[in-house]
Amino acid sequence: MITLCGFAASNYYNKVKLALMEKAVAFDEKLVWTDRSAALYEKSPLGKIPYFEIGDQVLVESQALVEYLEDAYPQKPLLPADPLAAAKVRELTQFIELHLELVARELFPEAFFGGKVSDETKLRVQKTLKRNVAGFAKLAKFAPYVAGEEFTLADCAALYHLPMVGSATKVIYGEDMLADLPVRDYVKMMGQRETVQKIDVDRKANREQLMQFATRK
Repeated sequence: MITLCGFAASNYYNKVKLALMEKAVAFDEKLVWTDRSAALYEKSPLGKIPYFEIGDQVLVESQALVEYLEDAYPQKPLLPADPLAAAKVRELTQFIELHLELVARELFPEAFFGGKVSDETKLRVQKTLKRNVAGFAKLAKFAPYVAGEEFTLADCAALYHLPMVGSATKVIYGEDMLADLPVRDYVKMMGQRETVQKIDVDRKANREQLMQFATRK
């Protein structure tokens, strides 16, 4: 049995959880905060979530987790059979995570958690995101899914990363830097999936706990 460890307000946690649910893989969940504890670092070398516990083995990094699911549970694939098409899905996922979410993440302390981000950081992130969003627009299909006609692993990432990027830039800059893309319609469409609805219930329930964790001294 797979145990998914982390917390339900995390976009990376929900990326993996959606893949599990879409593939109909049985799993348990364990609430784990990024509390810098020795117990956490014993499981996750960088103190990050999510991670899998599989028997006496631990697997970290969200992309490794979903790729493991593809290999271990091939009966309901979330990658195309064609190698190039599968690579394009991976390309899009990596672009979203490295060039959009990871860049915008520098804004999250002020956008979501009551912290402060320097003006220098805000200007640098804004410049980088402007360039990277233009690049993303060349790769994303939204036809109707982010990589094309079929639901793929790229959707597991896009659904939870893109709204975070849009919301953070809206708070910090007064404009959603993804507003020119059909992200809002995409998220609305994805919200009709039963798996997404179930995850949203858990995510909203966990959000208040996360705020308390993030702001405690």
